[in-house]
Amino acid sequence: MSAFPDDRRDLAAMFAPLARTLVTREEPALRAHGISMWGYVVLTALAEQPVRTQAALAQAINADKSRIIGVLDDLQQRGLISRRPDTSDRRVHLLSLTPAGERLRGSVQAAIRASEEEVLAAVPPADREAFLRSLKALYERYRVP
Repeated sequence: MSAFPDDRRDLAAMFAPLARTLVTREEPALRAHGISMWGYVVLTALAEQPVRTQAALAQAINADKSRIIGVLDDLQQRGLISRRPDTSDRRVHLLSLTPAGERLRGSVQAAIRASEEEVLAAVPPADREAFLRSLKALYERYRVP
């Protein structure tokens, strides 16, 4: 007899080990490309919305504004993002992805996607598309705008 009446664990209990595994599997790709997880998160957020203020970016990636300053400094020094004062409010800095930043983000994403294919191999091919579509729907519903 199962401890679970419908033979499944709670969603968080199922997602947590998967999330930990995916993050662990991303680390070699990040190291190989010389970027931190936070750096990749910033590049990805800027790819989704090309120009953001530092405050809006911090909110979008759920990071403390002061915590990401060092990440932004590093990305700017490496020519991966540009940071310029807003002409309407010089206290505000506008961030955008540079072509080099977009190339690096694309390369990292390709390496991560290759690793994800190994994980997705556990899902029967006939179910894979529905799984990814469902996961995307849940992400869209609960992500921080």
